Amino acid sequence: MNDTFLISIVTFIYFFAAFVFLISIIFNKKSVDKWSLIITVAGLMLQTSAIIMRWIHSYQLGIGHAPLSNFYESLVFFSWSIIFVYLIMRRRYQNSFVGILSAFSAFLILSYASLSGNVNCTIQPLIPALQSNWLISHVISSFLAYACFAIAFGTSILYLLKIKTKAGIAGLLPDATFLDEVTYKMISIGFVLLTLCIITGAAWADRAWGRYWGWDPKETWSLITWLIYGTFLHARLARGWDGLKMSVISIAGFIAVIFTYLGVNYVLSGLHSYL
Repeated sequence: MNDTFLISIVTFIYFFAAFVFLISIIFNKKSVDKWSLIITVAGLMLQTSAIIMRWIHSYQLGIGHAPLSNFYESLVFFSWSIIFVYLIMRRRYQNSFVGILSAFSAFLILSYASLSGNVNCTIQPLIPALQSNWLISHVISSFLAYACFAIAFGTSILYLLKIKTKAGIAGLLPDATFLDEVTYKMISIGFVLLTLCIITGAAWADRAWGRYWGWDPKETWSLITWLIYGTFLHARLARGWDGLKMSVISIAGFIAVIFTYLGVNYVLSGLHSYL
């Protein structure tokens, strides 16, 4: 049994967890919600085992690096980060809709990682630019920030559905105030992590290329993303904005996140194209 096989199992576990979360909402069963949580935790534990297994295997191959260096490994860690952030926030916000958003997002990401022919799952040696002690701190802070923004994006979409839908699904959705608060809290945490990501990235760039900032497409779009979420926090704290305006900015921010993560690799070329 190898790590990719475990990830395939985890993919279906997250789908099943999202389905059980949905059942708990439809039938309003707290006991079912607890089972969905257990399934989600089991998925995260198994995924963590797969990541550790891949890390150990890289040393057995004589390569020896954290499994955070190529596109496949980043997708796996992105999905792990979403579930991890959800389980941390669940201690305060016990809501099944957030569970569905998190588990289904992780399922989609892992499905793409497992099924896409464009994703190379093999363990590869690090290119010179990646051979740095900054790798782990930079990538971890980056994807934990992305995970927070992904959850905020989901709650922003639910907020729009809540205020725009007059009947039907609106009755099942969480209160608009709750969704607005979760969006704000997730972006607040994500902004700090993204700031840390940019700082560690600058230090890494100086070590690898002899400059802290070079307006590489990935760097530029990271800055654009940071500015969008900075605008969100400024509007919230200084202007007192909430609700619809905040949801729109949150959605715009996550679009920038996706372009920073995927669009730059496929559309633009730069020093970060190896991801």
